[in-house]
Amino acid sequence: MKAEQTKDEKSQAARQRAEIIMKVRCGLLTATQAAQQLKVSRKTYYKWEQRGLSALLEGVKDQEGGRPETPAEQTQKAAFETELRELQQKTELLEKQLKLKDIVYQMRLKAEQEGAKKK
Repeated sequence: MKAEQTKDEKSQAARQRAEIIMKVRCGLLTATQAAQQLKVSRKTYYKWEQRGLSALLEGVKDQEGGRPETPAEQTQKAAFETELRELQQKTELLEKQLKLKDIVYQMRLKAEQEGAKKK
């Protein structure tokens, strides 16, 4: 039965695998030699190689700058967006009310002018 590896031992083993994979990719070793050094089958070596290269590609993708948002920031952002929508709706309503008041004022002014002409 295999003894439990410590975190440091696991990290060291992963580094060794990565180093060997890079040697194969650079042409310094064959996949067979790499598998022998790692004491695994070639099939297992290729599986590790694929996982390692996929992780490498994932690690070098472009990412948004800055630190990721925390749940509190996300909650605050959602609250601000909700308040913004509500304020936009109130603004639209006030603009419509103002237009109606202008129309009513124009109608009263016109009625007053017509009343003054009749006298």
